[in-house]
Amino acid sequence: MQAWADPEAFAAAIVSGDRRALARAITLIESGRSDQQEQGQAVLDCLVSETGGALRVGITGPPGVGKSTFIESLGQHVLEARARLAVLAVDPSSPVTGGSILGDKTRMERLATSPEAFVRPSPSGGSLGGVAGRTREAMLLCEAAGYDVILIETVGIGQSEVAVHSMVDFFLVLLLPSGGDELQGIKRGVMELADAVVVNKADGDTLPAAERTRQDYENALGLLRAPSVAWSPRALMASAFTGTGIPEVWETVQRQRNALEASGEFNKRRRRQARDWMWSLIEQGLRAALQADPRVSRRAQVLEQAVQSQEKTPSTAARELLTEFLTAQP
Repeated sequence: MQAWADPEAFAAAIVSGDRRALARAITLIESGRSDQQEQGQAVLDCLVSETGGALRVGITGPPGVGKSTFIESLGQHVLEARARLAVLAVDPSSPVTGGSILGDKTRMERLATSPEAFVRPSPSGGSLGGVAGRTREAMLLCEAAGYDVILIETVGIGQSEVAVHSMVDFFLVLLLPSGGDELQGIKRGVMELADAVVVNKADGDTLPAAERTRQDYENALGLLRAPSVAWSPRALMASAFTGTGIPEVWETVQRQRNALEASGEFNKRRRRQARDWMWSLIEQGLRAALQADPRVSRRAQVLEQAVQSQEKTPSTAARELLTEFLTAQP
């Protein structure tokens, strides 16, 4: 690690393809220690000019839909096209210990052992939106390391699991054949953001059900507002087990990018995402600063009691706490 004490040397190692340096930089970025976060951010600052070149694909779906198996199959197809691939997989964290199993490397054995692929599981750390708190930074580090395609696997799917859409170029929703009750957790908002829905496990006895499900969602997508004026969402079928439909999924991803680039929307989306990310970090920083202020912390305890006893409304208490914080600043 001593050779990487200098941020510029650390960054140079990542650009040269040093996988250990890349993994270490992501670890620093994800660390709960402020000094390590600062070191990781210093490295990332040196790499800004090297980022932005990868195709970013977010993949979500309900539990049991086979996200990891699908990603391994799609990833193998990407590697066969002679592209370098990074997979950022987010595992749910325990609400008790904060830890997670991080088992994606065992579920993606072929990708994990490929020299042209980088698989990085990360704990969600309680972050909403289906992604880890530092997935965006990890994505940029992978781009700087020269990976051409980045697949981001979310924790699952639900009302809040759409944050990945704000950091990718293509948002893919995986579905089960004849989902029925299993698909009740998929909210309309997720479907409105999807660039494509893919019915997985379309093989064997489930093939007819998969085709019916695909047709149902194709009809449903036609009734929703498309996320882009240059692209209409597609409904596809695939089998991660047999590989059927995987080339068509990848072709759809590439066609969407070509359509967005031709219309100028691709760069606009990237710029909008960067701006929104900045404001998200500002909000996080302000919240952390507010909670770290001793006087505000003491006042917060009093106001919490007042809210719980219905002596004050939450909105009044929030205004008082913000006023307390702002007047305490030099």
